Amino acid sequence: MAILKTIQTTPLTDAELITIYQRDQQQQTLAQLYLRYNDLVYGTCIKYLGNQEIAKDAVMDIYQELIEKVKHHAIDNFKSWLYVLTKNHCLMQLRKNKRMITTEFDTQLMQTEDFSHLDGVFEKERQLERLGNCMENLNEEQQKTVRMFYLENKCYNEISTLTGFDWNKVRSLIQNGRRNLKICMEENG
Repeated sequence: MAILKTIQTTPLTDAELITIYQRDQQQQTLAQLYLRYNDLVYGTCIKYLGNQEIAKDAVMDIYQELIEKVKHHAIDNFKSWLYVLTKNHCLMQLRKNKRMITTEFDTQLMQTEDFSHLDGVFEKERQLERLGNCMENLNEEQQKTVRMFYLENKCYNEISTLTGFDWNKVRSLIQNGRRNLKICMEENG
């Protein structure tokens, strides 16, 4: 914040400084503008974050954010816009800190020599492999419609449009394909 205090203030309006910064992208111009509202930003950060050091860091982070955001935003009232940006920055900080909850846990509860939990994973892999083999046994039309319905989450109407099959044929292909898959899986499993 000491760096910002050394910059000379200018009689230009906020809108003029924004226009100049958007045109020339000179940080000195942005710093002049930011310096006018530095106390507002700091006070808002203190209010929301409740810690002077964290608030000082936030003030600098917000300035860094401004370097890019002011280039691309149409700003009518800089003071109000900056206040909202500051408030949102602080709220995001608070949300981020809430997500980082740490708890202690007993490592003895986490360590085990029992790998039975992997049995379900291996069984699922075997079932998927059998399902893939059974899919290959379906005729081409059934394969296509079953894939579109179950794997691509397409509805009957979409499948009908994409394949050129009428709606009743799509429904029939999917139902017969599902039945054939079930029979194949039962026979092979």
